[in-house]
Amino acid sequence: MPKDRDDEGKYSQSYSDSDFVNAVKNLDVASTQLVSEKVGCSYDLAYRRLGDLYEEGILKRVEVGGSFVYYTD
Repeated sequence: MPKDRDDEGKYSQSYSDSDFVNAVKNLDVASTQLVSEKVGCSYDLAYRRLGDLYEEGILKRVEVGGSFVYYTD
């Protein structure tokens, strides 16, 4: 993913929804931690983006031992 500086001079990375959806599809168990590693982003960013994709109906999830595992149809 390309790194660009924002208006404040800080580096920012942008990841598309498809980056997260493809990571979920390509992992046997798509936990937030594993998705963040696959995409190459922070855990916090993956947590927020996966939650958004779930709320939008793009991803489904199940709670396993206090953690969410994401999947697609």
